[in-house]
Amino acid sequence: MNYGKGKLYLIPTRLGDNAPLEVLPISIKRIIENVDYYIVENEKTARRFIKKISSGKSQPSLKINILNKFTEETELPDYLNPCLNGKNVGLLSEAGCPAIADPGAEIVKIAHQKEIQVVPLVGPSSILLALMSSGMNGQNFAFNGYLPIEKSERKSALKQLERLSFEKKQTQIFIETPYRNNKMLEDICASLNVHTRVCVACDITLPTEYIKTQTVKEWKHTTVDLHKRPSIFIIQKD
Repeated sequence: MNYGKGKLYLIPTRLGDNAPLEVLPISIKRIIENVDYYIVENEKTARRFIKKISSGKSQPSLKINILNKFTEETELPDYLNPCLNGKNVGLLSEAGCPAIADPGAEIVKIAHQKEIQVVPLVGPSSILLALMSSGMNGQNFAFNGYLPIEKSERKSALKQLERLSFEKKQTQIFIETPYRNNKMLEDICASLNVHTRVCVACDITLPTEYIKTQTVKEWKHTTVDLHKRPSIFIIQKD
């Protein structure tokens, strides 16, 4: 039971620099106005987002803990101490939904162990939005994160995902560091069967949004610049 404990709110953010309430429900604003304790990946961008959502929110009142690749795992349980003392805590993603392709998953795990109520809030997930708009199998799919950087390993991974897609009738989703997106699309075209369908979804929810699904053969004749544009790649071999 969690009597007397605060809640852990999983607070989604924008996927880019657009007006927050264009893509986030008003409930996010209400939660932020009433939460002073936050766990974030980057303090500067988190404070900027909170100010955008609630301009009247007192910045000095915010108590912020940082969760990134430099955070020691032993520090994490203490981040939830406010919940144990009856205060609500907000877990804020750098982009999109917390704990999905995001280090916040470890905080959520600890919250369950401490019997702290976890409250997910509605917001944009680039992974799900891309899948929704891809026209591919939404009943059976897998998110694979980042593929190997080394060229031969990456091509091998792409072929393995293509094989899994065919054998399991499973849509395969993955991402790349934005400055390597163009190279990823080149490797997809060079590695996969010409009839395999590929969706590229970038700048989702932004004015520059680009979402296109076509075969590898068609992608070989398509010109698009994905450089430094957050992108999701999805493949399916029927």
